[in-house]
Amino acid sequence: MKPRDLDSLDDEALLSSASIDPDAMERLYRRHVGRTVAFALRRCRTPEEVHDLVAAIWLEVIEAADRFDPARGRALAWIFGVSANLVADRRRRDAREHQALRRLGGRRVLDDNDFERLEAAIDAERMSEQFRDGVEALPNAERAAFELVAIEGMNSRQAAHSLGIEPAAIRMRVTRARRKLIDVLPEVPEVE
Repeated sequence: MKPRDLDSLDDEALLSSASIDPDAMERLYRRHVGRTVAFALRRCRTPEEVHDLVAAIWLEVIEAADRFDPARGRALAWIFGVSANLVADRRRRDAREHQALRRLGGRRVLDDNDFERLEAAIDAERMSEQFRDGVEALPNAERAAFELVAIEGMNSRQAAHSLGIEPAAIRMRVTRARRKLIDVLPEVPEVE
């Protein structure tokens, strides 16, 4: 299609053909980038966040353009739906980060050396000579429970479901693992 032909197309036609026609996506972008910037300005605290959100919105629109169905609604509403989903995802991620920081509650954050020592203590096969002296390797059941809860961030109910055991068993395994790991690294994070 010639550029002037694109001017005559409505947003739905542009978005429907955007996955195969970059010019259609560019035309759609030029028509609505201002609206997505205004959307981002109302939801972001810094100019950098606005830039990041607008870029994320249009990248998602490009990736998902082939899933747009004009029979289900207008193109601009669909773009705002994509935008709202990205904002919701970002807020959920920020809330998880905030909860993780709150759980740390003044404790020292582990550095790379601490993680290496923890991994060596957790993984019996890779346990180095320096940790073998006086430190018991974690049994597989304790290691699996500890990794799911302390490293992957699952709660005891989620970890128990993953391993097919009761939450009380997870809590006991994590407590045993933590007791053993404290010998290696006194600042092992508390597990709820």
